[in-house]
Amino acid sequence: MRSGRARRGKEKETHVSETGPEIEHAEKASKERCPQCKDDADDGAAAVKEDWVRCDACKVWFHWRCVGDGGDLEVLDKWFCKPCQTADPKRTITLKPPARKSSRKKPARDYASLHNGVPAAGPDKWHALLQAKDAAGAFARDPFRHMNGSELSLDWVDSDPSALLEPVLVETPDGLGMSMPPADLTVADVARIVGEDTPVEVMDVATQSNTPGYTLAKWAAYIGTPSDARDRIRNVISLEISDTPLGAQIVPPRLVRELDWVERFWPAGKKGHGHAYPKVQLYCLMGVAKAWTDWHIDFAGSSVYYHILSGAKTFYFIRPTPANLAAYERWSGSELQTSTWLGDLADTVFKVELTQGNTMVIPTGWIHAVYTPVDTLVFGGNFLHSYNIATQLRVREIENTTRVPKKFQFPYFTKLCWYAAEASLRALKAREDFSPRVLASFSALARFLVSEARIMESVDEGKSNKHNGSVSATRRREAKDSVPGDRVKDAPSLARELRWRVRVATHGSSDAEDEYEDAHGRTVVKRKRGASSVAAGKDAEDAEAEVRFRNFVPKKWDAYQVRAVAQGRVRRRVPAGCRPPFEKKEEDQDAGAEWTGHWMEWNEDRGSDSKENGDAKTKMDVDTDPPKDEEAVKKGGNEAEVERKHEVMLRVRRTARGLERQRVERTIELWEWVDS
Repeated sequence: MRSGRARRGKEKETHVSETGPEIEHAEKASKERCPQCKDDADDGAAAVKEDWVRCDACKVWFHWRCVGDGGDLEVLDKWFCKPCQTADPKRTITLKPPARKSSRKKPARDYASLHNGVPAAGPDKWHALLQAKDAAGAFARDPFRHMNGSELSLDWVDSDPSALLEPVLVETPDGLGMSMPPADLTVADVARIVGEDTPVEVMDVATQSNTPGYTLAKWAAYIGTPSDARDRIRNVISLEISDTPLGAQIVPPRLVRELDWVERFWPAGKKGHGHAYPKVQLYCLMGVAKAWTDWHIDFAGSSVYYHILSGAKTFYFIRPTPANLAAYERWSGSELQTSTWLGDLADTVFKVELTQGNTMVIPTGWIHAVYTPVDTLVFGGNFLHSYNIATQLRVREIENTTRVPKKFQFPYFTKLCWYAAEASLRALKAREDFSPRVLASFSALARFLVSEARIMESVDEGKSNKHNGSVSATRRREAKDSVPGDRVKDAPSLARELRWRVRVATHGSSDAEDEYEDAHGRTVVKRKRGASSVAAGKDAEDAEAEVRFRNFVPKKWDAYQVRAVAQGRVRRRVPAGCRPPFEKKEEDQDAGAEWTGHWMEWNEDRGSDSKENGDAKTKMDVDTDPPKDEEAVKKGGNEAEVERKHEVMLRVRRTARGLERQRVERTIELWEWVDS
């Protein structure tokens, strides 16, 4: 975003000499017509002191009075005009970081002033706003699944394609495999058990900002004050209690423990008191009546389990569709956040009411806000898992784009991704079966870690590369420091091998080493082998001959065996037009590569490929008779050396009522042109 101020006469000349090229751009722009102006006539008052702003995409200058909607030009960092935002929803208006932290409180968010009849300030502001929205029919009622605790299991996640894609409500804790403190626990009890001198972050609901200086003792005293005597509406949403006596009384739901990356992949010897690890699994939330937590996504798109020990909560949900996430990114961290109700920018807002004893699982990336109708005590926690990694990474990207401070991001996120990748790679090498959904998640994880590897491998701070642009020394050091050396010895090699093995598990084989998007947005796959990926490539070549067909079942096989039952090598000729071109060209891809049609039919009787060509049927068979070979040569055929191998795989696993046994056969032919 470029901004400038042009003035008349001598005053303008003074500003040019003091401010330099930026004002010269503004002067040049002032001679042109603003695209948003309704007519060519300049407003006399505005001409005396005119502000201009330039779109960072199309580089067109606009009068700030025409496009600024009364906002402050000085706080903008990046600015895009409306046509450019419409063309690419990822383009987001952002603000400059504050030069220093101010002790003054931020102004209260004034959504209410946008709606007729709703007060703009006071402790009842949020309650009045929600009532007005409800009366206007702005909320869709709870459409989400209500389940029994025993139904939340890994079998459900593996067998139901919609599992962990929408919130789930469990009305009673029975069957969840969860432990909670007694329902009569009070805030005073929390202070006594955790420690009355424990600092706690307290949110002022009116401003949605932190109120410093609170301990649990002071918070308990505030909660003990009658509601009509409380000076402000306050809320506690971030008291982490993992390493406290209260935390020892809590066990998250069984499914959460089975999915949670911290529980599964972070080394057990590096967790607990005195260790640095992601402490996000046990939170105590304490809110008073009329408290409000504004629209947000839990850090890194982590999923949440949320149990109402006492009281009630009302949730407002927005689906994490691409359009809604783009709207959230545009709203978060911008001037829109102080003036616009996010629900007005989304397709649908769902309202869900929770009461004492209810437990809710909120999946990855769901945008939500929370209202507290009565004083409420909640226990919950966050967890990352392997069923929607792409959305987790998308939310992290939004956090980086909107400059969310590190303090409010998922702790040790990248290091946890490396731990998860290392464990996932071991599982793929051990031939464990994964659903297509999990393999797609692994693919997203591998792409992210390959991008981290490229940052580590970048050389000079000022030198850019086609994947990551210019990389600073600080960013490169941050990427290297995020690699857990106790488990990951060669991070670039691990990332690329994970990507390769995921492609093999998904598609059966892969020659790709590098993948990126070209200028037209198309995915380009290119073979590229460097020193850091030699080990991965060697393992990949050794494993390629043993790739199995992917026949997914939720549980791994107890035993399997692969053996070659037939193998041979012969020389054969094929007709002209059946041989692929020497190089893969864009036109071949766009045209569908016609040569492939000759090879896509399999003759089961003779183990051959065939292709109908008019009245004649062309055979490509290792048993082709010599006279036909000679005919092929006359027509410009090619000679090839064919290696043929027939494999049989046997595998067995236990089932609930007995066992399952499979016998899988496959035939592999490798054709190499003799004259190449």
